[in-house]
Amino acid sequence: MNSAPSDISQSSIAMRTEWPTWLLIAAIYGSWLAALVWYAHGASLGAVAALVVIAAWYMSLQHELVHNHPTRHAALNRALGLLPIAVWYPFDIYRRSHLAHHRDELLTYPGQDPESNYLDPADFAQRSALLRVLLLVQRTTLGRFFVTPAFGIFYLLWPLRKASYWRSPKLRWTWVQHLALLVMMLWAIQAATDMSPWTYVLGVSYPCLGLAFMRSFYEHRPAALPAHRIVVNEAAWPWRLLYLNNNYHAVHHAQPNLPWYAIPKAYWAQRDAIVAGTGGFLVPGYGDLFVRHAFSPIDHPAQATHLAAGPAPAAVTDTT
Repeated sequence: MNSAPSDISQSSIAMRTEWPTWLLIAAIYGSWLAALVWYAHGASLGAVAALVVIAAWYMSLQHELVHNHPTRHAALNRALGLLPIAVWYPFDIYRRSHLAHHRDELLTYPGQDPESNYLDPADFAQRSALLRVLLLVQRTTLGRFFVTPAFGIFYLLWPLRKASYWRSPKLRWTWVQHLALLVMMLWAIQAATDMSPWTYVLGVSYPCLGLAFMRSFYEHRPAALPAHRIVVNEAAWPWRLLYLNNNYHAVHHAQPNLPWYAIPKAYWAQRDAIVAGTGGFLVPGYGDLFVRHAFSPIDHPAQATHLAAGPAPAAVTDTT
């Protein structure tokens, strides 16, 4: 697939200053603090619901930070995304995993694409009956929202049981820093608003993961050509704002460092060519997915992705 063109000149004010992303950062942090103040003034249910959306929005911001926005200074971008507003994923671990996902030739390959939704059929068959059911439930939108966060948390934390995991100084520091920030954040929230840590963890962070995971529910599919594995979802503007235009996912994979505010015009300038480049992998919005697949799986989690695409290239081994 041809790279999508940028919608703004490299010399434009937006590209030079990244003011849309700076404004976004201020909006997310500001609205998060405002929702906490709202909670402190007694609007518990409304404030918690707002925090769920804001925390998912923050995860979209972290995606932008990983892709070198709003600055070219990785340390500054990292600092802007370290606060564990969404609780679970340390920024450095998410960054490493997501950049590995951008090897398009490995997309959907179980065990090689960190964000794959699929298992090899033989591996699926070896799972228990209950686990097979849960894996199938995850291919519904309701399952994606309610069940997938539990799987995500499990797969994040399960490696921590191994002594070999902690031999890496980088991983040790990542988790020490993340947990220290998390404890301080939850303590400050409780002290300022009387919201218990359990309310934040269970009432905010878990559903925010479900909302964030909805974006990637049908973001990739097995296909022989890597470009045919990447969706374009023509979502309505609230979803585009929440996911920072990452619904135009084929454009993002073609130009990973194109800023979020430049993606829509880049897509619409070459819509027909981009959709053709995906092999027609076009979804007409998230509402269509919700209605059609609330209870009906969109596909099966057991997919012979390697057979569909031929021999898999060698995966990059993370040595950190």
